[in-house]
Amino acid sequence: MTLSPYAPILGLFALAAFFALFSVASARIAGPRRYNRAKLDAYECGIEPSPQPVGGGRFPIKFYLTAMLFIVFDIEIIFLYPWAVSFDQLGLFGFVEMVMFIGTVFIAYAYVWRRGGLDWD
Repeated sequence: MTLSPYAPILGLFALAAFFALFSVASARIAGPRRYNRAKLDAYECGIEPSPQPVGGGRFPIKFYLTAMLFIVFDIEIIFLYPWAVSFDQLGLFGFVEMVMFIGTVFIAYAYVWRRGGLDWD
C-alpha cells in the first residue's frame, strides 16, 4: 500500500499547520505589547461602550434572526459549488434539480423580505 495518492493532501495539511504555527509565533515575537484601556475594551465600531448590567445585556431577537438567515443563504452557496463542478456529468436532470433548489430558496428569500426580516431597525 502506497501513500503517493495522499501525499499532496498530507503536504497541504503540513503546510497549513506550519503556516498557522509560524503566524502565531511571529505575531507574538514581532507584535507590539503596548496595552491600554482602549485596546482591552470590547470592539464596538469606535463608539464608546455603553455600560452593561451585571448579568450581561440582552441581545435583540433580530440579531439571531439575521445570523440564522445568513447561515441559510450561505449554505445554499455550499451546495452550488459541487453542482457547478459536475455540471457536465449531471446533464438535464442536474439542471432541473438545481433550478428547483434555487427556486425554493428564492421563495424563502422573498418570504423573509416581504415579512421585513432583512430590515435592520
